[in-house]
Parts: sequence; structure tokens; C-alpha cells
Amino acid sequence: MSGARFDAILASTALALVLAAPLGTVTLAQEVDKVATTAAVPATAPATETAPAATPSDAAAAPKDTPAPTAAPVAPAVPAMASEPAAAPDPLAALDPADRAVAEKIRDLLAAKTDKIFASKKERSAVETFYQNRNHAPLWLEKGVENARANAVITQLRNADADGLDAKDYKAPNFAGMGPDALAEAELKLTQTVLTYARHLQAGRFPFTRVAQNNIELPQAPPEAAEVLAKIADAADAGKALDAFSPPQVEYRKLKAMLAQMRGKTGGTAKEIAEGPPLKPAAAKAPPMEDPRVPLLREKLGLTGDAADLKYDGQLAEAVKKFQKANELPVTGALDAKTIRELNGPPHSQQIDTIIANMERWRWYPRDLGKAHVIVNQPDFTLRVMHDGAQVWTTRIVIGKPTMQTPLLSETMKYVTINPTWNVPPSIVYNEYLPALQQDPTVLSRMGLKVVTERDGSVHISQPPGEANALGRIRFNFPNRFLVYQHDTPDKHLFAHDFRAYSHGCMRVQDPAKYAEVLFNIARPSENWTADKVKRMFGTAEQDIQLPVPIWVHLTYQSAFVDDAGKLQMRRDVYNLDSRTLAAIRSDRGMIDPPQERKPEIVASQRKPMMPRTVSFFESFFGGGPFQRPPAALPQQQRRVWR
Repeated sequence: MSGARFDAILASTALALVLAAPLGTVTLAQEVDKVATTAAVPATAPATETAPAATPSDAAAAPKDTPAPTAAPVAPAVPAMASEPAAAPDPLAALDPADRAVAEKIRDLLAAKTDKIFASKKERSAVETFYQNRNHAPLWLEKGVENARANAVITQLRNADADGLDAKDYKAPNFAGMGPDALAEAELKLTQTVLTYARHLQAGRFPFTRVAQNNIELPQAPPEAAEVLAKIADAADAGKALDAFSPPQVEYRKLKAMLAQMRGKTGGTAKEIAEGPPLKPAAAKAPPMEDPRVPLLREKLGLTGDAADLKYDGQLAEAVKKFQKANELPVTGALDAKTIRELNGPPHSQQIDTIIANMERWRWYPRDLGKAHVIVNQPDFTLRVMHDGAQVWTTRIVIGKPTMQTPLLSETMKYVTINPTWNVPPSIVYNEYLPALQQDPTVLSRMGLKVVTERDGSVHISQPPGEANALGRIRFNFPNRFLVYQHDTPDKHLFAHDFRAYSHGCMRVQDPAKYAEVLFNIARPSENWTADKVKRMFGTAEQDIQLPVPIWVHLTYQSAFVDDAGKLQMRRDVYNLDSRTLAAIRSDRGMIDPPQERKPEIVASQRKPMMPRTVSFFESFFGGGPFQRPPAALPQQQRRVWR
């Protein structure tokens, strides 16, 4: 039988077998493989027959167009079974068996995405990424028990009150006697507690908007969860790494030390004037009263004298009068019960609360105040210039009255204006000047003010440069959305008052020429500025002097601070900010989101004018869109800009 015919028979037989096979017994692929294997084997004659050998005459007799027979192709050998793919390495294989069981549960908890452990989705995502990068190995456990890292951070959490925080807010789990499921949950809960503590320590326990919606603009920047976990995981001392998130400012550190000192006392202040009969100034030619409380009274009022001198003399009575006037007490010169209570200050517990409120507010400010910066302490009515960690100058200031509070903010001073034009803020125009103008049409002209009514009905009022200008001779500019700045004033007598909250929100500086000298010598050190050089520029031409190196200005509210002598200083809560801060501390905790960077045009659009008007110079420059010169401003050729 010829090879071709034999192959055809085999193929037909294979197909018949496939069609005849019961369903599910033999697959088509199996039969095809079987046919292919059979076809690959050469056909052989039965044992009883002998195939005749081909002869040369047979080959010659074959037709020329008939191809010569070829050997059947040999199929490659089919292995009995395909090899299994290589198994992926187990990322948990290197862990201790106890930690591996916990890691598996951590992975399951994070994969479920249904846990309510974390404060936000962003925090949860950061934690999930952190654990994925360490193959879900626990951070706080080693061989199933808490490690040194966990002990260090738990100790830090238990001492949270040292930073004015409440340790009850940071509960740490007890890992003892737990199975893998409970250990994994406790692991993640401690992670969340540490993140909460770091956030509270650095940025505060609540958004500052709970204290003041529209009078504060500060960074209040919480740390990123990934940053916290990375620093603690890599630290040799996790407790110190966690403590490093506390504010680094010197003022905060001093308050922290004072808080520990105050809590270490058994009660009361270190020195209090005792109650007793009133001490009154002596009548004419009468000897002064004597009392053992006099030396302590003299010390509290900052007077020198012999400790053995018990006389309530005229000098002491005058100092008492000054204290009474500054604290809005009846000015009698007598040491009475009200004066004693004011001299002794708030009760011990109230002093501690005030310290805690001030520590909380420090968390809202930038961690780096700047190599050169200006610190305004509103309740103390003072301004200090700091450079390279040292105070280089200080002066008295006037701040906003309680109904027109100076805001809290951090901005950079970019330039100083000599001989400024005062473009009256819209609030003053519509609330004060226009009503006054209706009563007396000449009042504004007598004040040297220029009134321009625009076509749209809006009113612009300005005052040209000069000695009587409300801004004085100098304005210090740090553009901000509140449109406040620091400036000179013709009302010098106000600086003699101890209580100096009289402005519409801006800060008046007692010695502006000296202030300019100090700032210029920091930002323009090669020009040898002096106060006299500044004063020689006084005139009628407005001049801007740029600060090539912007200087940070921080407007703070320090009603409690520690002075250079290490003594706690308490100031009156002028704006009722302490009580509002303490109320927020005692309320529910809240997430703090990093503040969005404000675009000037957005800020301007959010301000609602009292009536249609044009944009004033300061409003346009301090966040109100492109620079626009008001009609009453000086011509451009009279304006000089120092670059």
C-alpha cells in the first residue's frame, strides 16, 4: 500500500474515532495529538511480506512529473506534562513567625478599606503606602511584643501635658496578651495616635478659624503623615523624633519651661501682696504710712529701694497711680483691694490656662520666623526687630481698638514709603467721613483731605504727603488681605499711655525714622543708613525704597510671655482672644488642612464693598488686582522709587 494512501486511511480513522467518542471522554485536542503522533510514524509492511527494492529501471519508468516520495515529517516530542510557573517570593518570609502573622492581618485591615481608624482618607492612604513599602511589617512590634520604638513614643504621649496638650487625647494601646488580629488593630491605632499627636504638637488642635473667622491669616501647617512616620521609623530615639514636631521658637520654649515651673508649685504665685488695710498717700506734712508689704509692692512696680524701708512715700504712691491708670482702676494712689488683686495677677490656674492658650497660638506661626524678622506683640503694645537670633531694636506701638482689631498674620515687608499719600480705607470713608461731611461740608477740607466723587457714585478720599498726614512721614508695607501696615503718626502723645489700642487696625510706630534705619541696614547694608538720612528725605514727594531682602513681619498676640530675666509677664486680653482660644481647646478636635494660597484677584472678589466704588491704591496693591493710581495721587514724575 502506498504511503499517501496509508496516511489518508489513518486520518479518516482518527476522525471517525473522534466523532464516535462519548462526549466528555476524549477531547478533540487529545485526538488530534494522537493522530499527529501516529502520522509521524513511518508505515511498515506486515511481517510476512517483503517490500521489493527499487531498481534503476523502475525509477526511469516513473512519469517525470511525479514527485519523488519523501519521508514523512517527524513531529517534535511532546512532554508528558507542562512545567508549573515559578512561585513568586513571599515578601513576609523574612519576618519572625509572630510578626508575620501580625503583618498578614495589617495587610488585610488596610486592604479592606473599611476601617475607621484614621482621621482622613489622605492620612489613611499615607499609612497604607508606608506599610506596603515595609512589606506590612509592624512598626511598633518585634516578635509579637512592643519594641523600644513603641515604648519611646508611648512615654512621649503620656507626657503630652508638658506641651500644654491633654494626655487623655492620645491613648496608647496595651499590646500584652493579644492575638494577631488584636495586635494588628492595636498597631494601626498607635500609628494613628502618633500622627494625631504630631499634628496637634506642630499645628494645633483645631483650625484657627474657630477663634476668628476673618481676623487671622497664618500658615498653621500640619506635618505630612508620611514625613512623621519616616522620621520616627528612621530615628535612633523615636521619642525625641516625635518631640521635634513641637514649635521651635524661643518664646514657645520659654513658655513650656514656665508651664512646668508653674505646675510644680503647690499653689499661688511665687510672691503675692497680702490683703490688708489700704495704704494711702500721706497728707501734707504728715509722715507716710509704713507697712511690711511695701518692699514687695516696690518690687512689683519696678522701683528700687532698701528692703528695710517700709514707708509708703510719695514716689510709691505716684507709681501706684500710674499702675491704676494703665489698668483702668480708680486713680487714687491708694493701695486698695482692687489694686492688690491686679498687682498679684490672675489666680494660679488662670495663669496656667493663659500660658497654654499662648502656646497653642504659637503653633499657628511659621516654624522658621526668618533670619531677620519683626515681632509685634499686640497685648504688650511693642515691636521688636530680630536679626541673627538677637534683638537689635524695640519700640512702642499703637494697635487697633477692640472694635477694630489688628489681625494676626505673617507676611514679608517688601518696601518702605517715605512721604506717603493716605488713601482712606473704604470702611473709614463710609462709616466715619461721609457722615461727618453731611454734618459739616468743610470738615474734610480743614483736615487736609481731598474728596473725589466718581461717575459711578463711589467716593475716594485721600490726604497728600505732609507733616499732618495721618500716616505721618513713613509707611512700612507688607502687602496683606487685611490692608494693614505700620506707619508714623502725628499723634505722638498716645505713646505715653500704657494702654495703646486706638487705631483702626494699623500699627503706629513711635520712632519710625529709627525703625527705617534699622530695616534698611539689614536689607541694604552697604548704604550706611541713619535716622537723620531718612529725615532729610521728608517732603512732599512720595518715594518707595525697596527691601532687596524681604523681612518677615509677624503680628502675634502674646498675653503671656517670659522676659529676658526669666519672669512670667501677663498682659490684658485686649481682644478677648485668650478666652476664645481656651474655649476652642476644650471643644472637639478638628482636622487642619494646609491653607490655600490666596490669589489677589480672588481675595478682592470676596470683599463686599459697602457701595459701588473704585479700587483704592492700597486695596489694589495689597491684594486687589493690578496696580492703579487713584485720581488724587501724586503725578508719576513726583514719585521716586528706590530699587
